[in-house]
Amino acid sequence: MANISAAEKNAERRKRVFVGTLPPDFLRITAASQQQQEAADQQAALALQQQLVGVPYAHNASGRLSITVAQAKLVKNYGMTRMDPYVRLRVGHCVYETHTDPNGGKNPRWNKVVQCLLPQGVTSIYLEIYDECSFTMDELIAWAHIPISQAVMNGETHEDWFPLSGKQGDGMEGMINLVLSYSLAPAQPSYALYPSMGPVVMVPTPMYGMRPSYAPVSVYTAPPAQPAQPAQPPQLSEQELKQIEEMFPNMDKEVIKSVFEANRGNKDGTVNSLLQMCE
Repeated sequence: MANISAAEKNAERRKRVFVGTLPPDFLRITAASQQQQEAADQQAALALQQQLVGVPYAHNASGRLSITVAQAKLVKNYGMTRMDPYVRLRVGHCVYETHTDPNGGKNPRWNKVVQCLLPQGVTSIYLEIYDECSFTMDELIAWAHIPISQAVMNGETHEDWFPLSGKQGDGMEGMINLVLSYSLAPAQPSYALYPSMGPVVMVPTPMYGMRPSYAPVSVYTAPPAQPAQPAQPPQLSEQELKQIEEMFPNMDKEVIKSVFEANRGNKDGTVNSLLQMCE
C-alpha cells in the first residue's frame, strides 16, 4: 500500500470538518422540545401519584419524620470548577431534593428541612449527592444508606455525621451532617401534605447503589390541595427567636424553628442541637 503523505492526510481530515455558520439552536434546548419533555414528565408524575393515592399510603404511615440536611464535607471536587452540589433523599416511595449550593465545592451547605411521612416498615433513608451540570447530565458524587435509629423512633432528636460512599470507595467519599427527629402524625391523605413538603415525585425504583451513569429522575411538585388541619406545633416567641438568632446569626430562621419543633419546645435542647450543627 502506498504511503500517504501528511499533507494528504490533513486534506482528508478537512473534508470531514463542518465549515460554515453554526445553527442558532446549537447547544441549546429549544422551547418546543423542552415543553414537550416537561409535559411528558408532568404526566408521568401525575400518573404515578394517582396510583399511590389510590392506596391507603397515609394510613400506612407510622408517623412524621423531620430531616434537616445541614451540610457535607466531601473529600474531592470533581471537575474543572467548583461543584454545585444538591442532595436527593428517598424515604419509602417518596423522593425529596434540596436546593443547589452554587460553588459549594467540597463543603456545601443547605440547611434544608424536609418533613415527610414515614411508612410502616421503613427503617432507613437513601441519600445521594449530585453535582448540578449545565450542559450534561448531573453527576452523582456520593451516596449513603442511613438507618433510622431506635432513639429517633422513641422521640429523641438525633444529630450526627454520616459517612458517604462514592468513587473513592465505601464510606470514603466524605461525611454529611443530618438532624433527624420523629413524631406521631394523624392519618390523612398524603396529597394533603404535599404543599408543605416541597418538590416530590413518586418513583417505583430504588436509588441506593446507583452509579454516576444513572440518569436523575425529574422532580415534580404536586398541584396544591386543601390541606387538613395538622396538630399545632410548639410556638417560638419573637423574643426567644431573636435571642437564638443573635446566638446563631448565620442560621436560617426556618431551620431554627424546625429544630425548636423537633425538640418539642425545649429551648435549651434547641440551642444544643444548633451548636452541634455549627461544629
